Amino acid sequence: MVQSLNTKVDLTIKATSYLGLTNYGKIMVGDNAFEFYNDKNVRDYIQIPWKEVDYVMASVMFKGKWIPRFAVVTKKNGKFIFSSRDNKALLRAVNKYVASENLVRSLSFLDIIKRGIKSLFSKKII
Repeated sequence: MVQSLNTKVDLTIKATSYLGLTNYGKIMVGDNAFEFYNDKNVRDYIQIPWKEVDYVMASVMFKGKWIPRFAVVTKKNGKFIFSSRDNKALLRAVNKYVASENLVRSLSFLDIIKRGIKSLFSKKII
């Protein structure tokens, strides 16, 4: 059995992890770490201590009415993408341990297209 890093749990919610194949399980937000545990395989888990979290990036749609997914970006190990039943409540629980300036919005599809077009015109052609 896996030992949890948390001593106090603020929120437990059903969630989906998009690391490799889609995994269904539960996310635990506690005082020491952000944890995901798979429902079917007890050895499949993700534990991210709060000191390793660089920022949390959320995909926001319809002016904040709907948040389909979010990503926890770590300092060393990259990006972990998750979705839960209530992403707003989960991000509010995460906001207790991650500073507000480190909770950011991801770029929308149109923002990515605009950046690509700007970069094409900003390159100098010899």
